[in-house]
Amino acid sequence: MRVLFISDVYFPRVNGVSTSVRTFRDDLASCNVETVLIAPDYGPAVTAAEANVVRVAAASVPGDPEDRRMRWGSLSRSLADLPAGRFDLVHIHTPFVAHYAGVRAARRLNIPCVATYHTFFEEYLHHYVPMLPRTVGRALARRFARSQCRAVAALIAPSEPMRSALIDYGVTTPVHIIPTGLALDRFRSGDGARFRAAQALPQDAPLLLYIGRVAHEKNIDFLIRAFAQVHRGVPEAIFVIAGEGPARESLRALVGALGLYDAVHFVGYLARDTELLDCYAAADVFVFASRTETQGLVLLEAMAQGAPVVSTAKLGTRSILKPGCGAILVEEDLQEFAAAAVRVLQDSGLAEILAAEGRMYARSWSSLAMARRLTELYRSTNTLANNSSGARLNTVLPEGV
Repeated sequence: MRVLFISDVYFPRVNGVSTSVRTFRDDLASCNVETVLIAPDYGPAVTAAEANVVRVAAASVPGDPEDRRMRWGSLSRSLADLPAGRFDLVHIHTPFVAHYAGVRAARRLNIPCVATYHTFFEEYLHHYVPMLPRTVGRALARRFARSQCRAVAALIAPSEPMRSALIDYGVTTPVHIIPTGLALDRFRSGDGARFRAAQALPQDAPLLLYIGRVAHEKNIDFLIRAFAQVHRGVPEAIFVIAGEGPARESLRALVGALGLYDAVHFVGYLARDTELLDCYAAADVFVFASRTETQGLVLLEAMAQGAPVVSTAKLGTRSILKPGCGAILVEEDLQEFAAAAVRVLQDSGLAEILAAEGRMYARSWSSLAMARRLTELYRSTNTLANNSSGARLNTVLPEGV
């Protein structure tokens, strides 16, 4: 089987979608599924060559230096060059230019189209268009989701809560739960001492860690305020924030306002195959409080490295954070969150139990098993399309697309 992937984001842009796309592509190859990915070009200085990845000329996104917007003309030409009969299915991973181009390509090639709903846009709109009343933003996000979901034959949600949200929106397209699993290389032991040395951090300081996009919807300001309470009880503790994003400067300002400049360290992006694993391994507690995750893959990555987790459980993270998973679940309450982190820092026995539970639990999330489930969905969707009487898609495209 041959599948065309299309996404508005991919490496070197580091986020959950990029990780999911690469993880599935690697494991689908083991399932005899060949994939070709259409993705933005981030420039010759940063875009590495990768087999079966077609890079499309892209423009910068105002206010977001990390992302790129694929140019419609270049994208259309790249897709038009694809020969009819080469692909069996189109898989869309993002809802921007890629969505409309992917639907259009599927219609031209007369093949079915599926999409993964990676992002909870209802919450994103509130952060990025703050002047828009939240009720209006929610209504727009839901209408947008319904419109796009009608355009595909099947939907993939990374978690049950995300599937439930789509159904609540009024989406009637079949929704299948297929999380992104952990690849075997995520279990390779990192070197925490090496990370601390590279970042000039004290080897014996209790270290709290957040890894992910440094964006408003990730609720990192809550983590910083909780860390301020941790720091009062454990003055030698430090907090490492790994990643980049549009909230970085406002979070730096918050750190300064709280008098935590010497205790909070922004380390930026880390090389996924080396520095990132070392960073996870350096953590005494991995902390997380995002309200918008459709899955929360970083939680599993932290568990795989034996980092005890303290986290809230919102939306998709509820599907990961189960009893015995190596995590302490708390409400979004500063005192409760800080107390849980301090408890792990000060109770070595508890920390060891959580680390062992996390390592074992993470191994149950095999990426190869998830790829096999995705392969079955591809085959069943293709079979249904081939057996249908005519149009495989019921798509309404915007004028001019």
